[in-house]
Amino acid sequence: MALINFDYHPQFFTATILEWKPLLKDDALKDIIIKSLLYLKTEGSIKVYAFVIMPNHIHLIWQIQDGFKAENIKLRFLKFTAQQFKFRLLDTQNHSLDLYKVNAKDRQYQFWERNSLSIDLWSPDVFMQKLNYIHDNPLQQKWELCTYPEDYKYSSARFYETGIDDFGLITHYDGD
Repeated sequence: MALINFDYHPQFFTATILEWKPLLKDDALKDIIIKSLLYLKTEGSIKVYAFVIMPNHIHLIWQIQDGFKAENIKLRFLKFTAQQFKFRLLDTQNHSLDLYKVNAKDRQYQFWERNSLSIDLWSPDVFMQKLNYIHDNPLQQKWELCTYPEDYKYSSARFYETGIDDFGLITHYDGD
């Protein structure tokens, strides 16, 4: 069991798809997010304690590691996933790509809303509150993606319930 060093605070991070469009209904696009997080974990820049990928947003509890800047990691993650979304939609000739076309000087397409949310988690109690929120997200009436949190594939809930990490992504938080 890994202990969390609260000197480098874990963060609750939320990123939303542009205009809350349901881009992430496609599992292949969810897999892009997983692969990006795995890359950042493997390079040693983050630890991921919890996640859920919903049809139009994501929630994470992650901890940026010493020697890395949070803003740089967030930018890399969001930029890389957006590029990969575009490539995937182009490759599949998916006509929904036009839904993400923007009139901006610095980009032709935009997938993520600007100003993602990051909240430092200063205490184990707040950490657990956010962890439960993440795991219960797919159960909300507006989503009804599963009956039990651990049944939703694109969530860390199964790991916390069974110890099985289907993606090799999660660092266990034991509450100490």
